[in-house]
Amino acid sequence: MLSKLLDHIQSPTDLKKLSQDQLPHLAKELREFIIDIVATKEGHLGASLGVIELTIALHYMFDTPNDLLVWDVGHQAYGHKILTGRKDIFHTNRQYKGISGFPKRTESKYDTFGVGHSSTAISAALGMAMASNLKGEINKHHIAVIGDASIASGMAFEALNHAGVSSANILVILNDNAIGIDPSVGALKKYLTGIKKGEANHQHNIFEALNFEYSGPIDGHNFEALLNEFNRLKEIKGPKFLHVITTKGKGLKQAEQDQVKYHAPGKFDAKTGELTPKPHKIQPPKYQDVFGYSILELARKNDKIIGITPAMPTGSSLKYMIDEMPERAFDVGIAEQHAVTLAAGMATQGMVVFCNIYSTFMQRAYDQIIHDVALQNLPVIFCLDRAGLVGEDGATHHGTFDIAYLRCIPNLTIAAPINEIELRNLLYTSQLELDNPIAIRYPRGRGVTIDWKQDFKKINIGEGIELQKGSKVAILSTGHIGNLVSEVISELNNNKIGHYHFPFIKPLDQTLLKTIFNTHTSIITIEDGTIVGGFGSAISEYATANNLYNPIKNMGIPDAFIEHGNKSELYQEVGIDSESILATIKNYL
Repeated sequence: MLSKLLDHIQSPTDLKKLSQDQLPHLAKELREFIIDIVATKEGHLGASLGVIELTIALHYMFDTPNDLLVWDVGHQAYGHKILTGRKDIFHTNRQYKGISGFPKRTESKYDTFGVGHSSTAISAALGMAMASNLKGEINKHHIAVIGDASIASGMAFEALNHAGVSSANILVILNDNAIGIDPSVGALKKYLTGIKKGEANHQHNIFEALNFEYSGPIDGHNFEALLNEFNRLKEIKGPKFLHVITTKGKGLKQAEQDQVKYHAPGKFDAKTGELTPKPHKIQPPKYQDVFGYSILELARKNDKIIGITPAMPTGSSLKYMIDEMPERAFDVGIAEQHAVTLAAGMATQGMVVFCNIYSTFMQRAYDQIIHDVALQNLPVIFCLDRAGLVGEDGATHHGTFDIAYLRCIPNLTIAAPINEIELRNLLYTSQLELDNPIAIRYPRGRGVTIDWKQDFKKINIGEGIELQKGSKVAILSTGHIGNLVSEVISELNNNKIGHYHFPFIKPLDQTLLKTIFNTHTSIITIEDGTIVGGFGSAISEYATANNLYNPIKNMGIPDAFIEHGNKSELYQEVGIDSESILATIKNYL
């Protein structure tokens, strides 16, 4: 069997030993390597396939890691990881205790900046370049590869605005593939499309107006064009901007043709590209689909309902409403801050606005939640998808902080449904006559109810639910994890154990709490969010304020960043799996 070029590459030093004529063959091998592993191990696919030539050319022409390379967004970086010493362990990508699916500083000296969210690379690379200037390292290169629609974010333009008046030796490479996870949107996308078609004035484009040395667009799959341009740009000081055109999913026919599905396709046949069929069995729906179908159902009856998502129409399932009602449902691009304040503006005019943002991405709009929504007490309905531990995407994507960071905000109601029916009823209740903002958090993945599409019912805001009456140990849960608690309790079959579900974390049902504390000797709280400042903290604060001395055990996510792995592994690691719940209950019994 003939030895492959990739077999001999453990670092960019090895890569530089190849002739330029060998690089196209290496690109083919690298694509095949990624496809073979992702086909069985799962992960992101299309983004990394689209930047194979660009990745090779960067490490071939620049002196990494001395020259600093930042990827944006991070799921473009599989090829980068393989070429920088992680080829032999790449099969552990996104697996428990394996390597991360995103660049991570603690993992490799070639990962210069942690990038799990988007639009941060230009700011980070500019900071590095300015620091290099201060240290007298004037010949060092600082490269930000920004792609998958990240350029449209406000933060990217804030950084471009600053970099353009600096003397920083920074190269911004726009990987222009016209798609993030879903197709790119907005005026900037139209502008970039115009440049690609030769319809825009190259000599006076927006990047030159920001004082960048602009070049391109060039073919991002053409080694000769890439290497020649990098060679030229290495000799130019100051801020530079290279516009590169690529195809997301390049090298796999299906990934090129269906770029949304093959962004992270799950398991598939590496040879044919066909997705592995999943077992045909009746399952509960995904929470995101319950949201998507329910908001559409409500919007058909209430013409004031508006849907907003920042670049996640498919992932949030708002796509169903966007397809049927494009004039009332909007993908605003990777712009969480804008999404929240846009929703606030609509709410001032009497619209009923559902703003759907993943929990981890809502962190990016914290000031807008406080200043633009809560301070003005505008009834925006935040739907926080992917709340709690999300699994293989790891620390950058876990939605574990939302309860804690939202609970301290005045005027804001926080809810967490235990199942799909309660989610539907929360959505229904929220669009009736809400007087203040509300955040409804729900997890990634499937719920527990097959027959979920039931008639809507109004929920009493702030009211808790007694699921099982007890006399000794009370389990207080909020959200989907309450189902796990119910399973554990049913196995114990002990009438001394009470289980109480709190759909509302704020306001808490103080009447129910008073009864619980008066009728049970010990209290256990459980949540799939951080213990510090979370639901359990709220219960402990209630006890302190009311001079109650029942022992309280808070179970949840510890004060640490939790790495990647499947949800079962992570639940066990943090101690909120069924065995941990069972052991805790027995201890208090």
